[in-house]
Amino acid sequence: MIYKTGIRTIVVLLAGALALSACGGSSDEASSTTGSGEQAAAEISTLRLGYFPNLTHAPALIGVQQGHFKSAFKELGITVTPTVFNAGPDAVTALFADSLDCSYIGPNPAVNAYVKSGGDAIRVVSGAASAGASLVVRPEINSVADMVGKSFATPQLGNTQDVAFRYWLKEQGFETTAEGGGEISIQPQANAEGLAAYGSGAIDGAWVPEPWVSEYLAQGAKVLVDEATLWPNGDFVTTLIICRTAFLEQHPEAVAALLKGHLASLDSIESDPTAAKESFTLNLSALTGNSPKPEILDRAWDQVRFTYDPLIATLVKSAGDAAAVGLLDQAEVDGSGGLPGTLFDLASLDAVLAEAGKPAVVK
Repeated sequence: MIYKTGIRTIVVLLAGALALSACGGSSDEASSTTGSGEQAAAEISTLRLGYFPNLTHAPALIGVQQGHFKSAFKELGITVTPTVFNAGPDAVTALFADSLDCSYIGPNPAVNAYVKSGGDAIRVVSGAASAGASLVVRPEINSVADMVGKSFATPQLGNTQDVAFRYWLKEQGFETTAEGGGEISIQPQANAEGLAAYGSGAIDGAWVPEPWVSEYLAQGAKVLVDEATLWPNGDFVTTLIICRTAFLEQHPEAVAALLKGHLASLDSIESDPTAAKESFTLNLSALTGNSPKPEILDRAWDQVRFTYDPLIATLVKSAGDAAAVGLLDQAEVDGSGGLPGTLFDLASLDAVLAEAGKPAVVK
């Protein structure tokens, strides 16, 4: 099943409205944004939340679909306005433009936003998912040597899977360029476009997150590298929640509500995975017009661990990998106070976890 490509950059308020209407009154309400300027500390009516139509962002899709965010924000009189992106760099652009308040996002775009702003613009407030990414290739490709002279996709230049792919190739002795040069070409493109390109023979594989890995497998691809095998215990951060620093400072109660909704979504995933899958599928279908087949979703679901733990050490390692492949300037990292530095602000998460009787994350 190929997802529609209209989500390449942003599926804005219309998509959010579709997702929210899928379950009628039980879904979060969306309201129009009033502009991209800074929201006044004393008067906000909406939290503008970004996420992607990926399985690794399932807590966001389920939180919207099942109404967890709506419930968490009810006492504050605030609604959640969902905005959907293809990959992290686009979400960062929206955050920098003050047209987004918080977003589910991959670790590398989060680090890039932090570094490019001199450590000022954003803070990581929670984890969301671990693992669930792989390099998928045509069946005849059995090693990196077989990849020479061929082209492969990633979701977007500089996104988490793009960095992982480039660093893995570097370790195998192959250099890549942002322009797609080198013995092995990487051509970043929206996940739906990459899947279509694989089907047409234009590319020979991709390093992607779920459920796209499973979609490629359904088209005859195979997994050459499961990224989980490259990390101790198979655990590595795939998705985080970040907020604009100014928003976090001005509206801590809104961020706390967001995290309460997030934890409720994680609890629903753990307690009733069948219902969670149904909610994920409904929201994804509303956003893209398509949804994965049950057998594809079942396989993909088992590859991801949903967690509020931001897995700080793995994010720091991923940032070092980005610097090693030339997608992040180590001097700028150091100039921002280094990592983790002030990138993480987990005070709100700690408070919400304590209130829920859950263990704090390891700092």
